[in-house]
Amino acid sequence: MFAFLKSVCLAALALAVLSRPAAAGEALIAVAANFAAPMQALEAAFEAESGHALTVSAGSTGKLYAQIANGAQFDILLAADTERPERLEAEGRAVAGSRFTYAAGRLALWSADPGLIGEDGAAVLRAAAFRRLAIANPDLAPYGAAAMEVLSGLGLAETLRPRIVMGENIGQAFAMAASGNAELGFVALSQVAEDEKGSRWVPPAASYAPIRQDAALLSRAAENEAALAFLEYLKSDEARAIMEKYGYAP
Repeated sequence: MFAFLKSVCLAALALAVLSRPAAAGEALIAVAANFAAPMQALEAAFEAESGHALTVSAGSTGKLYAQIANGAQFDILLAADTERPERLEAEGRAVAGSRFTYAAGRLALWSADPGLIGEDGAAVLRAAAFRRLAIANPDLAPYGAAAMEVLSGLGLAETLRPRIVMGENIGQAFAMAASGNAELGFVALSQVAEDEKGSRWVPPAASYAPIRQDAALLSRAAENEAALAFLEYLKSDEARAIMEKYGYAP
């Protein structure tokens, strides 16, 4: 009887070993601030499915690029633009041919005040019945550049310039609007996609250049199984569904 139980236990152990994911690896992901919320959901789903572990660091794309150029040990860059991943590839800091567009971002004008923004956000901007408008630094963050394009298209860039307050990245712009330090903020739609308390207006896509967001595998991670697996996961239907939930176009 003991021998039989022992053989059953050994068989169960062998089955468990065979059914586990391949040996888990680790990857360090640099993520544009606008993508921080969906990245949390993607991270949890990927780790549960693959057994690999991810460590995520979020910031402005410009700042993340500078850190990588100065030797930061990231494995993947999920940028908010195409320029920095292209530059990293040209400089030999990213694996040639690894770049692809993982998402297309959308801009939103948002307020924590549920009654401030109606259906015509442009009219709210023209009325200028607010003290501060938060945006991300357009020199560092593509969403900031997109915000300035919208304002310029409305003929309001110079008129509203004295009221503009800048965050280093879209996360800081959102924080200023969420705290009330700025009544309005141009933020990533992903940051407010599930908000049911504030008010928002989504500018027409034609009012700013497409915010294509590219991923790149950094050179140090050319053979990192966790990094390679995550980049493949980003192309999956499951990942796309998560990103669409947060307002991104695939």
